Amino acid sequence: MKQALLEVMRMNRICRMVLVTCLGSFILVIFYFQIMHRNPFGMDICCRKGSRSPLQELYSPAQLELSSNAVLHQMRRDQVTEMCRANSVATRKRRVLTPNDLKHLVVDEDHEMIYCYVPKVACTNWKRVMMVLTGRGKYSDPMEIPANVAHVSSNLKTLNQYSIPEINHRLKTYMKFLFVREPFERLVSAYRNKFTQKYNTSFHKRYGTKIVRRQRKNATQEALHNGNDVKFEEFVAYLIDPHTQKEEPFNEHWQTVFSLCHPCHIHYDLIGKYETLEEDSNFILQLAGVSNYLKFPTFAKSTRTTDEMTAEFFQNISMEHQIQLYEVYKLDYLMFNYSMPAYLKTE
Repeated sequence: MKQALLEVMRMNRICRMVLVTCLGSFILVIFYFQIMHRNPFGMDICCRKGSRSPLQELYSPAQLELSSNAVLHQMRRDQVTEMCRANSVATRKRRVLTPNDLKHLVVDEDHEMIYCYVPKVACTNWKRVMMVLTGRGKYSDPMEIPANVAHVSSNLKTLNQYSIPEINHRLKTYMKFLFVREPFERLVSAYRNKFTQKYNTSFHKRYGTKIVRRQRKNATQEALHNGNDVKFEEFVAYLIDPHTQKEEPFNEHWQTVFSLCHPCHIHYDLIGKYETLEEDSNFILQLAGVSNYLKFPTFAKSTRTTDEMTAEFFQNISMEHQIQLYEVYKLDYLMFNYSMPAYLKTE
């Protein structure tokens, strides 16, 4: 609630409740298409028989308690729209998306929803929830689904698996949502999980060895071979190295939300935040009409990366590298209304 109030205070210039233009998409060229903005109430919304769709519940809520939540999400949508417009040169470098760009968008046919998953932003639990929603009764308790099963790609259908007309239809008529997190906190969470845990040998081999080779002077043969002792300073240097993105895109665990979910090309109806995870998640389940039997699984992990922990990791990062790293994630900070961290050395 505190986080929501802070957002309202920071964005008090946006104080209206409107039946907002909902943006859909049109694909213009086979396998290469441009997503266009559309109004959901200017076209037929295909809903489940005998019930209102989540999109209708969001933009024309039947219940008063839904309206207050809708105001907050309207503000978040407006913030993204404003930042996309203000940074049009940066955000419109690619005016078309390919089907490969849609591989993070999970589709729920039964409840007419599309979820863009962002690693390190409760995506394991949201994938579990999506498996319950799309499993036709196969699953009932999200937490009974093992984490490794939730990440098996064949267990969920993504938007890139549909034909172009089917993609168009779903982007126009389904409720689209994603969850975001303070960018540097998410980054530290990814580093801790992928480079400090012994079991993540695949990441050590693929990325750790590369980082050590590039960033560590006089590295031992053991470090070059195993890549399992990457320092956070080396990880940051790897991310800001111009050769890194030229060589290949960032791994999804540290890729920007802007690049994973394309919020300037795809209009998201709901933007949930990690800081208000439980409230935002259960609001989505309420819109889907399943809140009477399904709640978002939340539990406090003692190992969770916090803001204080993130600040500690940045203590040994030089001012120059901090500024360069902020530039990499700047659009995520601006679009999702996160302030520049107070611990950054900018002067």
